Amino acid sequence: MATEASFRFGQHIIKASVVFFRSKLSYGFVNRKPVVSGHVLVAPLRIVDRFCDLTEDEVADLFLSTQKISGVVEREFKASSLTVAIQDGPDAGQTVRHVHVHILPRRKGDFHDNDDVYKVLERHDKDEIQESETMNGVTVVDGAEIFRSEEEMSKEATQLAQFFK
Repeated sequence: MATEASFRFGQHIIKASVVFFRSKLSYGFVNRKPVVSGHVLVAPLRIVDRFCDLTEDEVADLFLSTQKISGVVEREFKASSLTVAIQDGPDAGQTVRHVHVHILPRRKGDFHDNDDVYKVLERHDKDEIQESETMNGVTVVDGAEIFRSEEEMSKEATQLAQFFK
């Protein structure tokens, strides 16, 4: 889908192989540590720390892109609903200094308490979590979450990219 070799995501480099969507000002990519199966991210191409620092055009493009991607993610991951979230700033749980939207496909009963999704989202990309188990499809070994392989991420990105040609 992407023509670039890589994308900047705050302090990280995102390989084009995990990017499934590209608009004029935004891109969508699969998550290396999804909270639920199908959890993807949408970010502006320009690295911007906070939502209020985006231009009007970037906001419009980011949200139109999020809307397009949301419909595909909900359908393809057989969800009945979505959680769409932005953690805007470190005190809101943002760990990557680059505005991004989380799209999480949701199903009835996927969390004991529906709002637990926000607790898991806040800590999902930190180095460690308390439990040692499989949480919502993410393997945890000795308290450390395991990142998905690039091959697994590329396969998911290819699956999603076919809907945006």
